[in-house]
Amino acid sequence: MTFGQRVTIMRKQKNINQSELGALIGTSGNIVSKYERDFITPSIDVAAKIAKALNVSIDYLVNGIATEKGPITDEEANQLQHFDQLLPEDKVHVLAVVEAFLTKSKLQSLIG
Repeated sequence: MTFGQRVTIMRKQKNINQSELGALIGTSGNIVSKYERDFITPSIDVAAKIAKALNVSIDYLVNGIATEKGPITDEEANQLQHFDQLLPEDKVHVLAVVEAFLTKSKLQSLIG
């Protein structure tokens, strides 16, 4: 999969059009269309703006590699914004559950 294809997929998942993405990164929808069709390649600075606008890593857009952060949905980002509102003891419990799932995932990848 190419950079442009990943941008297209993530843009559609965010339910924004090319003009809207263009506005977010300081360019036009026509230029975004050219990125998505791989007619032109953005500079690293523009690729970083695209990644930020789509809430994914540059590594994901360029190489298709989901980092530990990985692409997150708007709903996940919204939920994480409310984490600071939890009581300290509740934060400990949430982090323990997350750590348990991360450990499970690592073990499963080792087992195959």
